[in-house]
Amino acid sequence: MRFKDIASRLTGFSTPIFGVSWKPPETQRSVAKRVVAFLEDRRVLYSPSEMEVPDHCVQSVLDIRKFLTTEIAQLDEKADLTASLRAMRAACRKFLSTVQADEGRIIRFGAQFGHYASWTFNGALGEMRGVFGIHIAKLATGYGVDVEDELAVIIPGEDVPANSAVESDAQQERPRAPHRKRWAFSARGRRA
Repeated sequence: MRFKDIASRLTGFSTPIFGVSWKPPETQRSVAKRVVAFLEDRRVLYSPSEMEVPDHCVQSVLDIRKFLTTEIAQLDEKADLTASLRAMRAACRKFLSTVQADEGRIIRFGAQFGHYASWTFNGALGEMRGVFGIHIAKLATGYGVDVEDELAVIIPGEDVPANSAVESDAQQERPRAPHRKRWAFSARGRRA
């Protein structure tokens, strides 16, 4: 996905758009390109969660955290890029803290459908992907970096207004449910 396409989907926070009014230093741009290229090869960020093996996910997140720490060490503390990399690294730490809790049960049973561990694992994975999606969008738009389509699925989608023509037409065609009387029950289970 091209960075200009990503920029058109962003709402709610400001980021300088590459090439319009701000040109980032080449070192920061090369770091941003390197980070995005590294993350494009990390399936933990975009593969369907039912295809993930929890042990492999944990190892991949450990690798991402190590890579981000190395990149942060090469940057100025005050750079906008540093803040995004730190936020992604913090998301890695939170994911690892969540899934490595409970004596390893979440990692052992995280792929079993219906087991509480899968709910915890998938919730932590989704939260981490959400944080990464926002910051990858910021890197792409701020530094003019294209993102492969596989990774771009975690970038927040377009903001569609609630009063769009499609939605209002669908609401008009949908029949209304008949009004049903609601009953209140007492503490003993009898109708009041």
